[in-house]
Amino acid sequence: MPSTSVRGRFVWHELMTDDPDAAIAFYSKVIGWTITPWDADPSYRQWTAPGGKTVGGVMRLPPEGEQLGAPPHWLFYVGAPDVDATVRAATARGGRVLTGPVELTGVGKFAVLSDPQGAVFAVLQSAAPPRPDAPPVSGEFSWHELLTTDLDAAWDFYRALFGWEKTSAMEMEPGNVYQMFGWKGMSVGGMYRKPADLPNPPHWLSYAMVPNADAASRRVRALGGQVLSGPMDVPGGDRIATFLDPQGAAFAVHSTAQVVVARQARPTKKKPRPAAKKARRVKKRARPPKKRRT
Repeated sequence: MPSTSVRGRFVWHELMTDDPDAAIAFYSKVIGWTITPWDADPSYRQWTAPGGKTVGGVMRLPPEGEQLGAPPHWLFYVGAPDVDATVRAATARGGRVLTGPVELTGVGKFAVLSDPQGAVFAVLQSAAPPRPDAPPVSGEFSWHELLTTDLDAAWDFYRALFGWEKTSAMEMEPGNVYQMFGWKGMSVGGMYRKPADLPNPPHWLSYAMVPNADAASRRVRALGGQVLSGPMDVPGGDRIATFLDPQGAAFAVHSTAQVVVARQARPTKKKPRPAAKKARRVKKRARPPKKRRT
């Protein structure tokens, strides 16, 4: 039975960029989203998946962010029944408050936080009732991945805040485990320790479901984005790719093994078999000759 509890669910995804119009044109072609202006503020526009579900929004990078040199970036919001209580729990465990809590009429209350290792995320106490859980489909967000400097500490922090459960795990390299997490036995993301030679600071990366990660990667390149890794297989047969959009925001795509197999299994035109060719030649020779006019 689908869960209607909001705690720990990824409920919204927001792109802050220095060129919203260019970003909209890019993601509409790569992911297949359409865009709808928000009634309360048309400058804030919302992403809608092909199936009709609204999955996030896009806005211009705030002036204070530009002044601090913040690059374009994606930010996700995790559901919280009580934002104030979640903020207190986060700060008690070494997290920092970057924005809020802020209350928006008709939207709810939110806050932007960073975990003790520095990865940024947001929490949202929505004014609207939560939608039931359902497996992601094309255009919806399917995975969330944390790169951190301390896997054990990060896990303890997020488990306490959101009640996430460990699902499965795999060893990426000796001593470095990729720990998947979720709830009710369903994995929704993973965490792993940053390799020593990787310069990136701790951060979260969101993945959107697409019909074909390879085709999406080709569109990324054609539209001026930069593919960072992939497309490549992951355990289970799915395909993923990570990239930077033309404004520099990091993002990722994910296609399921079922979709890839279905696309590979499409029938192709086959060359006629020799026996079939011979049969046609015999049939052609057996046709009665055309009568000549006299």
